[in-house]
Amino acid sequence: MGPEVFLLVAFVIGYLLGSIPFGLILTRLAGTQDLRSIGSGNIGATNVLRTGNKGLAAATLLGDMLKGTAAVLIARYLWGPNAAMVAALGAFLGHLFPIWLKFKGGKGVATYIGVLAGLFLPVALMFAVIWIATAYTTRYSSLSALVASFVTPITLWYFGHYNLAALFAILTLLLFYMHRENIKRLQSGTEGRIGQKS
Repeated sequence: MGPEVFLLVAFVIGYLLGSIPFGLILTRLAGTQDLRSIGSGNIGATNVLRTGNKGLAAATLLGDMLKGTAAVLIARYLWGPNAAMVAALGAFLGHLFPIWLKFKGGKGVATYIGVLAGLFLPVALMFAVIWIATAYTTRYSSLSALVASFVTPITLWYFGHYNLAALFAILTLLLFYMHRENIKRLQSGTEGRIGQKS
C-alpha cells in the first residue's frame, strides 16, 4: 500500500477517536439529564460543569484531551510524523462533527490541546499558561481559548515548525468558527463568566 493509504487510515483512526463524546457518555453514566438539554447544549467540559459535578467536568476535559493525544501518538508510532498530523486533523474534526451525534459535537478546545500536546508539548504548555492567565484576569473561558489558540500557530512558526503552524492555523480558524456565538456575546458584553450561574 502507498503512503496515501496510511494517511487515510490515520485520518479515520483520528476521526473515530475524536468522535467519542466523553461528556455525553460520562453524564449518562452518572445519571444526569441529557447534556444536550443543559446550558449551551454543548457536549464539552464547560457545559458538563453546569451539571454541578466538577469531577465529571474534569474527567470530560481529560478524556477529550487524551483522545486527541492518543490519535497523534498511535499514528506517529505506526506511520510517522505526517500521519500524526493527519490524525490530529481527524481527531479535531471528529470532536467537532461526530458521526454518532449527527455531526453536532463540541467546540474543540480540549481536543485542540490534546493534539497539540501529542505533536509539540512545549507549545501545548504555553497554550495552558495563556489560557489560565486570560481566564484569571477576564473570567471568560471562551476568550481564554480564543487568545491561546490565536497565539499557537504564530508560536509554532517562530519555533520553525512550519507544517504544524499551517495545521494549527486551520484548527484555530475552525475553533473560532465554533465559538462564533461566544464571540458575538463577548462583543455585546453578554458572555457568561467562569463561575457565573447560568
